[in-house]
Amino acid sequence: MEDCVFCKIINGDIPSTKVYQDDIVTAFLDLSQVTPGHTLVVPNKHVKDIFAYDPDLATAVFSRIPKIARAIRDSNKDIAGLNILNNNGKVAYQSVFHSHIHLVPRYSDQDGFSMHFTDNSDKYSNEQLQEIAENIAKNIEE
Repeated sequence: MEDCVFCKIINGDIPSTKVYQDDIVTAFLDLSQVTPGHTLVVPNKHVKDIFAYDPDLATAVFSRIPKIARAIRDSNKDIAGLNILNNNGKVAYQSVFHSHIHLVPRYSDQDGFSMHFTDNSDKYSNEQLQEIAENIAKNIEE
């Protein structure tokens, strides 16, 4: 895509700090460096978000995540964990509309990165949860 910053990075049209590239994905350091080693993994094929993946692309992209994650972990003895994040849509904080997966190394619970999940478990009955699950299940494509 012509105006896509990630397509330009993949093609080498603008500079980046690449850590891995093959015929399926490109991985490069995120400019924000939420923590040292924060890496983005992007499919070389322009797809907007996870909803645009077909099974073959999903298999190819996601099969590469563990080896890149291990390389990040092994690059610094102080890395104690890793968050894998994928934002889809503006409301979900996607800011570049070329699918990308964040690999955020974690050094401690005080390293400047945080995620917070609200516990709403007291707001749903078993019947409501079952209805939600059934609505999702009936929309799964075979």
